[in-house]
Amino acid sequence: MEDRRPTPSSSGSATILVVDDESSILTLCKALLEGAGLTVLEADGSSEALTLCTHHNGPIDLLLTDLVLPPPGFQITSTSNQFPHVNGHELAVRASLIRSGLRIILMSGNPDKDLASHGIKRGTLPFLAKPFEHDRLIALVHNVLAQPAPTLGVEDRPRAANDTDWFG
Repeated sequence: MEDRRPTPSSSGSATILVVDDESSILTLCKALLEGAGLTVLEADGSSEALTLCTHHNGPIDLLLTDLVLPPPGFQITSTSNQFPHVNGHELAVRASLIRSGLRIILMSGNPDKDLASHGIKRGTLPFLAKPFEHDRLIALVHNVLAQPAPTLGVEDRPRAANDTDWFG
């Protein structure tokens, strides 16, 4: 069955959750996206992002996250920690399970190395290489928002951090 819900860009301002450990990237993305009429939520790590995904009352239409998100200190990731510090790919997996229909864009300053280290093939999901041109960010976000929202059934849900079939 085709998803006929209106896309966020056609039904008003979309909400974008931007996640990066570099404050300059957060500031830049926020300014550019808000300048394009979008609502922006910011998180400087995966723990804060997962907390926002769980507790934010409004919609979150798209997750724009850095692929490499170093934890602020040593922490063991476990299933008992609802908001762990994880890399951007694992964040995308976890956030998509919390927020139905969440669209994802990954970004990285070293795309070939970072994508390969996470078992992700280039071209399988929306990706933004840093540094990026301002127009490229806005165009990619609008393009991804214009796509039908992903609908994951139980059998389609992500199974592991290195399983990227659900992005394709």
